[in-house]
Amino acid sequence: MFEGTLRLFLIWLAAALFMVPVSLAVAQDADGLGDLKLPGISSYAPPKSEMPLASGSSGAITLSAQLTDNGADITRGIVWRVFKPEPIGDGKLPMVASAHGGSAVFQLEPGSYLVHASYGRAGATKRITVGNDAKRESLVLDAGGLKLDAVLSGGVRIPPKKLRFSIYEGQAEANHDRALIIPDVEPNSVVRLNAGVYHVVSTYGSVNAVIRSDIRVEAGKLTEAAVEHRAAEMTMKLVREPGGEAIADTSWSLLNESGDPIKETVGAFASMVLAEGDYTIIAKNRDRIYQKDFTVVAGQNKEIEVLATEASAMDPEEGAD
Repeated sequence: MFEGTLRLFLIWLAAALFMVPVSLAVAQDADGLGDLKLPGISSYAPPKSEMPLASGSSGAITLSAQLTDNGADITRGIVWRVFKPEPIGDGKLPMVASAHGGSAVFQLEPGSYLVHASYGRAGATKRITVGNDAKRESLVLDAGGLKLDAVLSGGVRIPPKKLRFSIYEGQAEANHDRALIIPDVEPNSVVRLNAGVYHVVSTYGSVNAVIRSDIRVEAGKLTEAAVEHRAAEMTMKLVREPGGEAIADTSWSLLNESGDPIKETVGAFASMVLAEGDYTIIAKNRDRIYQKDFTVVAGQNKEIEVLATEASAMDPEEGAD
């Protein structure tokens, strides 16, 4: 009888011990720790110790972020990073935790921390103090959104695949260069930025159709800006007669009004987007060189035929490259 009772007691004790980790996992999810992700970014220093974030003496702190003072809490898209404020040997701040989403709950040992919230390219940092009692802290990002697009003369839309934007700091450095913030921004995509003035470069094609402008981003607002490109898409081909077939294996060199080469390519056709102005196109085929002057009018796409005749031929000794 005693052995049977003892066996039942041991079975019950083993089952109870087995259930402890499950109960702790449920409690952690209830405290918001299920979404907690430890840092995996090499530019941040790892914690000095293996001490878990959640312990009996830790305090819960809830972090939230807003675009403006008295604004609504941002519900998604935030990356939270929590750092110890004292740098370690290599000068880096040790990151103790991170999380993604909207508001986040952390269990941290009592002490002082630096919290950074990033929302796209916008961000803010705040020093917080954690005690044994639960508390809340909020960060005001002072940020807005920027949505960019471009059109041709008359409001004609530009194919998105041929259009890109680059966003730079608004203030130029001493050498007149500007720090690049985001390259290759697709049109009509929303970029989150801290409030301020930014220098935006719009590139249509890959040659010289470039527009620069300064745009102000306001906190809590979506700024939509469209620039106008004065350019056109030109297609060049070398033919033996007007309306004839393009001659293959042709080398092309494009010169601007000053005679400087700005584009070179090889093929039966030379297609490119060019800013309005005067140009000279030079075609080379089988040791023969031909040229033609033409003008680009904004918004007027054209096909330029270069005739492979003696009248348009150049003397190779002139060095038409």
